[in-house]
Amino acid sequence: MKVIIATKNEGKVKEFRQLLAPFGYEPVSLNEADINAEIVEDGETFEENAHIKAKAVHKLTGLPVIADDSGLEVEFLGGAPGIYSARYAGENATDKQRNLKLLEEMQGADTPLRGARFVCAIYFISEDEKEYCVTGTLDGFIGFEPMGDGGFGYDPVFMIDEDTSLAMLESEEKNKISHRARAMQKLAEELRKLRNVKRK
Repeated sequence: MKVIIATKNEGKVKEFRQLLAPFGYEPVSLNEADINAEIVEDGETFEENAHIKAKAVHKLTGLPVIADDSGLEVEFLGGAPGIYSARYAGENATDKQRNLKLLEEMQGADTPLRGARFVCAIYFISEDEKEYCVTGTLDGFIGFEPMGDGGFGYDPVFMIDEDTSLAMLESEEKNKISHRARAMQKLAEELRKLRNVKRK
């Protein structure tokens, strides 16, 4: 059974391929499905944006769909950048520019005020049009300068302890604890339930 992964990010597709293999799904990216539709993600939460994306792709293909939306929430900034994480420093900003803007916004904030979390919401529409939404989070805090060369996005400034940023972890290690990994574990639980129900 084919399932559309509503992304053009092949790294994400690879992660979902590993997750879905035991459940008999064959993941197909938007590129592979030749879908170029512009989907306006105008929800107010990660869950709403993932839902919008999943529904739009399902309507186009009639196939099962998995869509996700993720970002960074910082306590000192009242939950920003949140759903605007990718556009926080402007539409075409680099990861480095986004991190620098975040650090500028955090100037003067001591460690107790720098709490942050990554959030990932995954929305799944099954072949019989049942809908599931799961969310995974990773708690940490924003450091005072970028550290590490790995990862992407806000990883260099997101600290999981006083000495370690996400960008300092090997990808295998990061993928065990990340917000997306935690959301995917919850999705796997839902898929297991779904498969067991069908067997009965």
